[in-house]
Amino acid sequence: MVAILAVGAIVAYSQFRDNELPAGIPPRPAAIVVDPQIRPVSPDAPTPSSAGVRTAIAASIKAPELGEFTGQISDPRTGEVLWSKSPDKPRVPASNAKVLTGAAALIGLPHDKRLTTQVLSGPGGQLILKGAGDPTLSAQPKGSATFYTDPGRIADLAAQIKKSGTAVSSVAVDVSSFSGSSMNSNWERADIAGGDITPIESLIVDGGRTTDPLDEFSPRTAQPAKVAGKVLAEALDVDFDDAGTTAGADAKVVASVRSAPLQTRVEDMLRFSDNVLAETLAIELSVARGGPATLSAGAAAVKATLADAGFDVAGVTMDDSSGLSYDNRVSATILDTVMSAASAPESGSGGDSGVSAQTRTAIRPLLDGLPIAAGTGTLATRFDPSTNPGAGWARAKTGTLTGVSSLTGIVQTVDGRVLSYALISGGTSPADARPALDAVVGDLRECGCR
Repeated sequence: MVAILAVGAIVAYSQFRDNELPAGIPPRPAAIVVDPQIRPVSPDAPTPSSAGVRTAIAASIKAPELGEFTGQISDPRTGEVLWSKSPDKPRVPASNAKVLTGAAALIGLPHDKRLTTQVLSGPGGQLILKGAGDPTLSAQPKGSATFYTDPGRIADLAAQIKKSGTAVSSVAVDVSSFSGSSMNSNWERADIAGGDITPIESLIVDGGRTTDPLDEFSPRTAQPAKVAGKVLAEALDVDFDDAGTTAGADAKVVASVRSAPLQTRVEDMLRFSDNVLAETLAIELSVARGGPATLSAGAAAVKATLADAGFDVAGVTMDDSSGLSYDNRVSATILDTVMSAASAPESGSGGDSGVSAQTRTAIRPLLDGLPIAAGTGTLATRFDPSTNPGAGWARAKTGTLTGVSSLTGIVQTVDGRVLSYALISGGTSPADARPALDAVVGDLRECGCR
């Protein structure tokens, strides 16, 4: 029966195809052709005005949910500040501190730099897994999904070891690449189980996530290096030496894997507001500058690198590099200045405030790492498309601590002009403050602001 119907359909189609269509019936429309492309923002978009911006956001910035509110909005093309409210006041930035950490890493380190985790030979058949400060190293099986982009894998190390034919008696770990305390004194130990942080050691797998390595908010481990060593030992079916060690300078390299390039790691850090990755990137920066591999030195390196690049960091206090600490102090001015510089034209002086074209180019990848409103990362569930016109058009780094909410990024207006912004709210619940911050950015999206 099916075959008969199919033959009949073919005959009917053949007759219809061979006969001319009756008069008055329009011809068959051409097939739809998909041609995806990236279209640059027009350099001829109308220039917004300060008065236009003030008018557009006048109602939203009065929302009581914003609490103590400071901010700055700029036009990266001209460098003009279009609106501000106490922009130089130092505030607790929460994870907007990562904007500074990401910018400093992109300025001070090669964008293609990778970290190499090695397995070295030890005494009596012992193998030593030596951390290189790469928390993206994954314990996930080969071919399976990972939280971070294109990481090295313990499974690949095990495969190399087995292929080499090396006789293995046990596995130990070497965390000597980092020194000093593994936890900032202002971090809460409860945040480890809460999924916000793991002790910052030079050997960490999957950012220290334990229950579900693919879940951004998974609880973390309090002993990341030992977890990594145990994973390798299990893969090789040998004992794990719990005591730790330091590999000799002449130890033979038995296996190694590399991280994704620096630029990719910075983008992952911004997209998911990853505290562990932020702290290790800062330490990596400190070492590159000739400093120690400590948490405090990493935070200092972020500020110093930005200052060396021409940014005014007066009033900036970096107690950590992730924004977890309430002792951080950052103004809306520096956050917006960095964002404006990243999105300014490659030539000319727009938005640079004395920052070189080379620096503007170096930090441009910040824009790729920013979450998209109602689309990706920490903005995936914000900017409701049914109520906020900024959905899909805004990109921003979020920041949230108890009583602190911040948002730094860019938005394209309906006229095709890109504006940068840094908004900081304090003293109210983030559940209330975040929609209020998003509303300000939605206003900018809708406004030609002329």
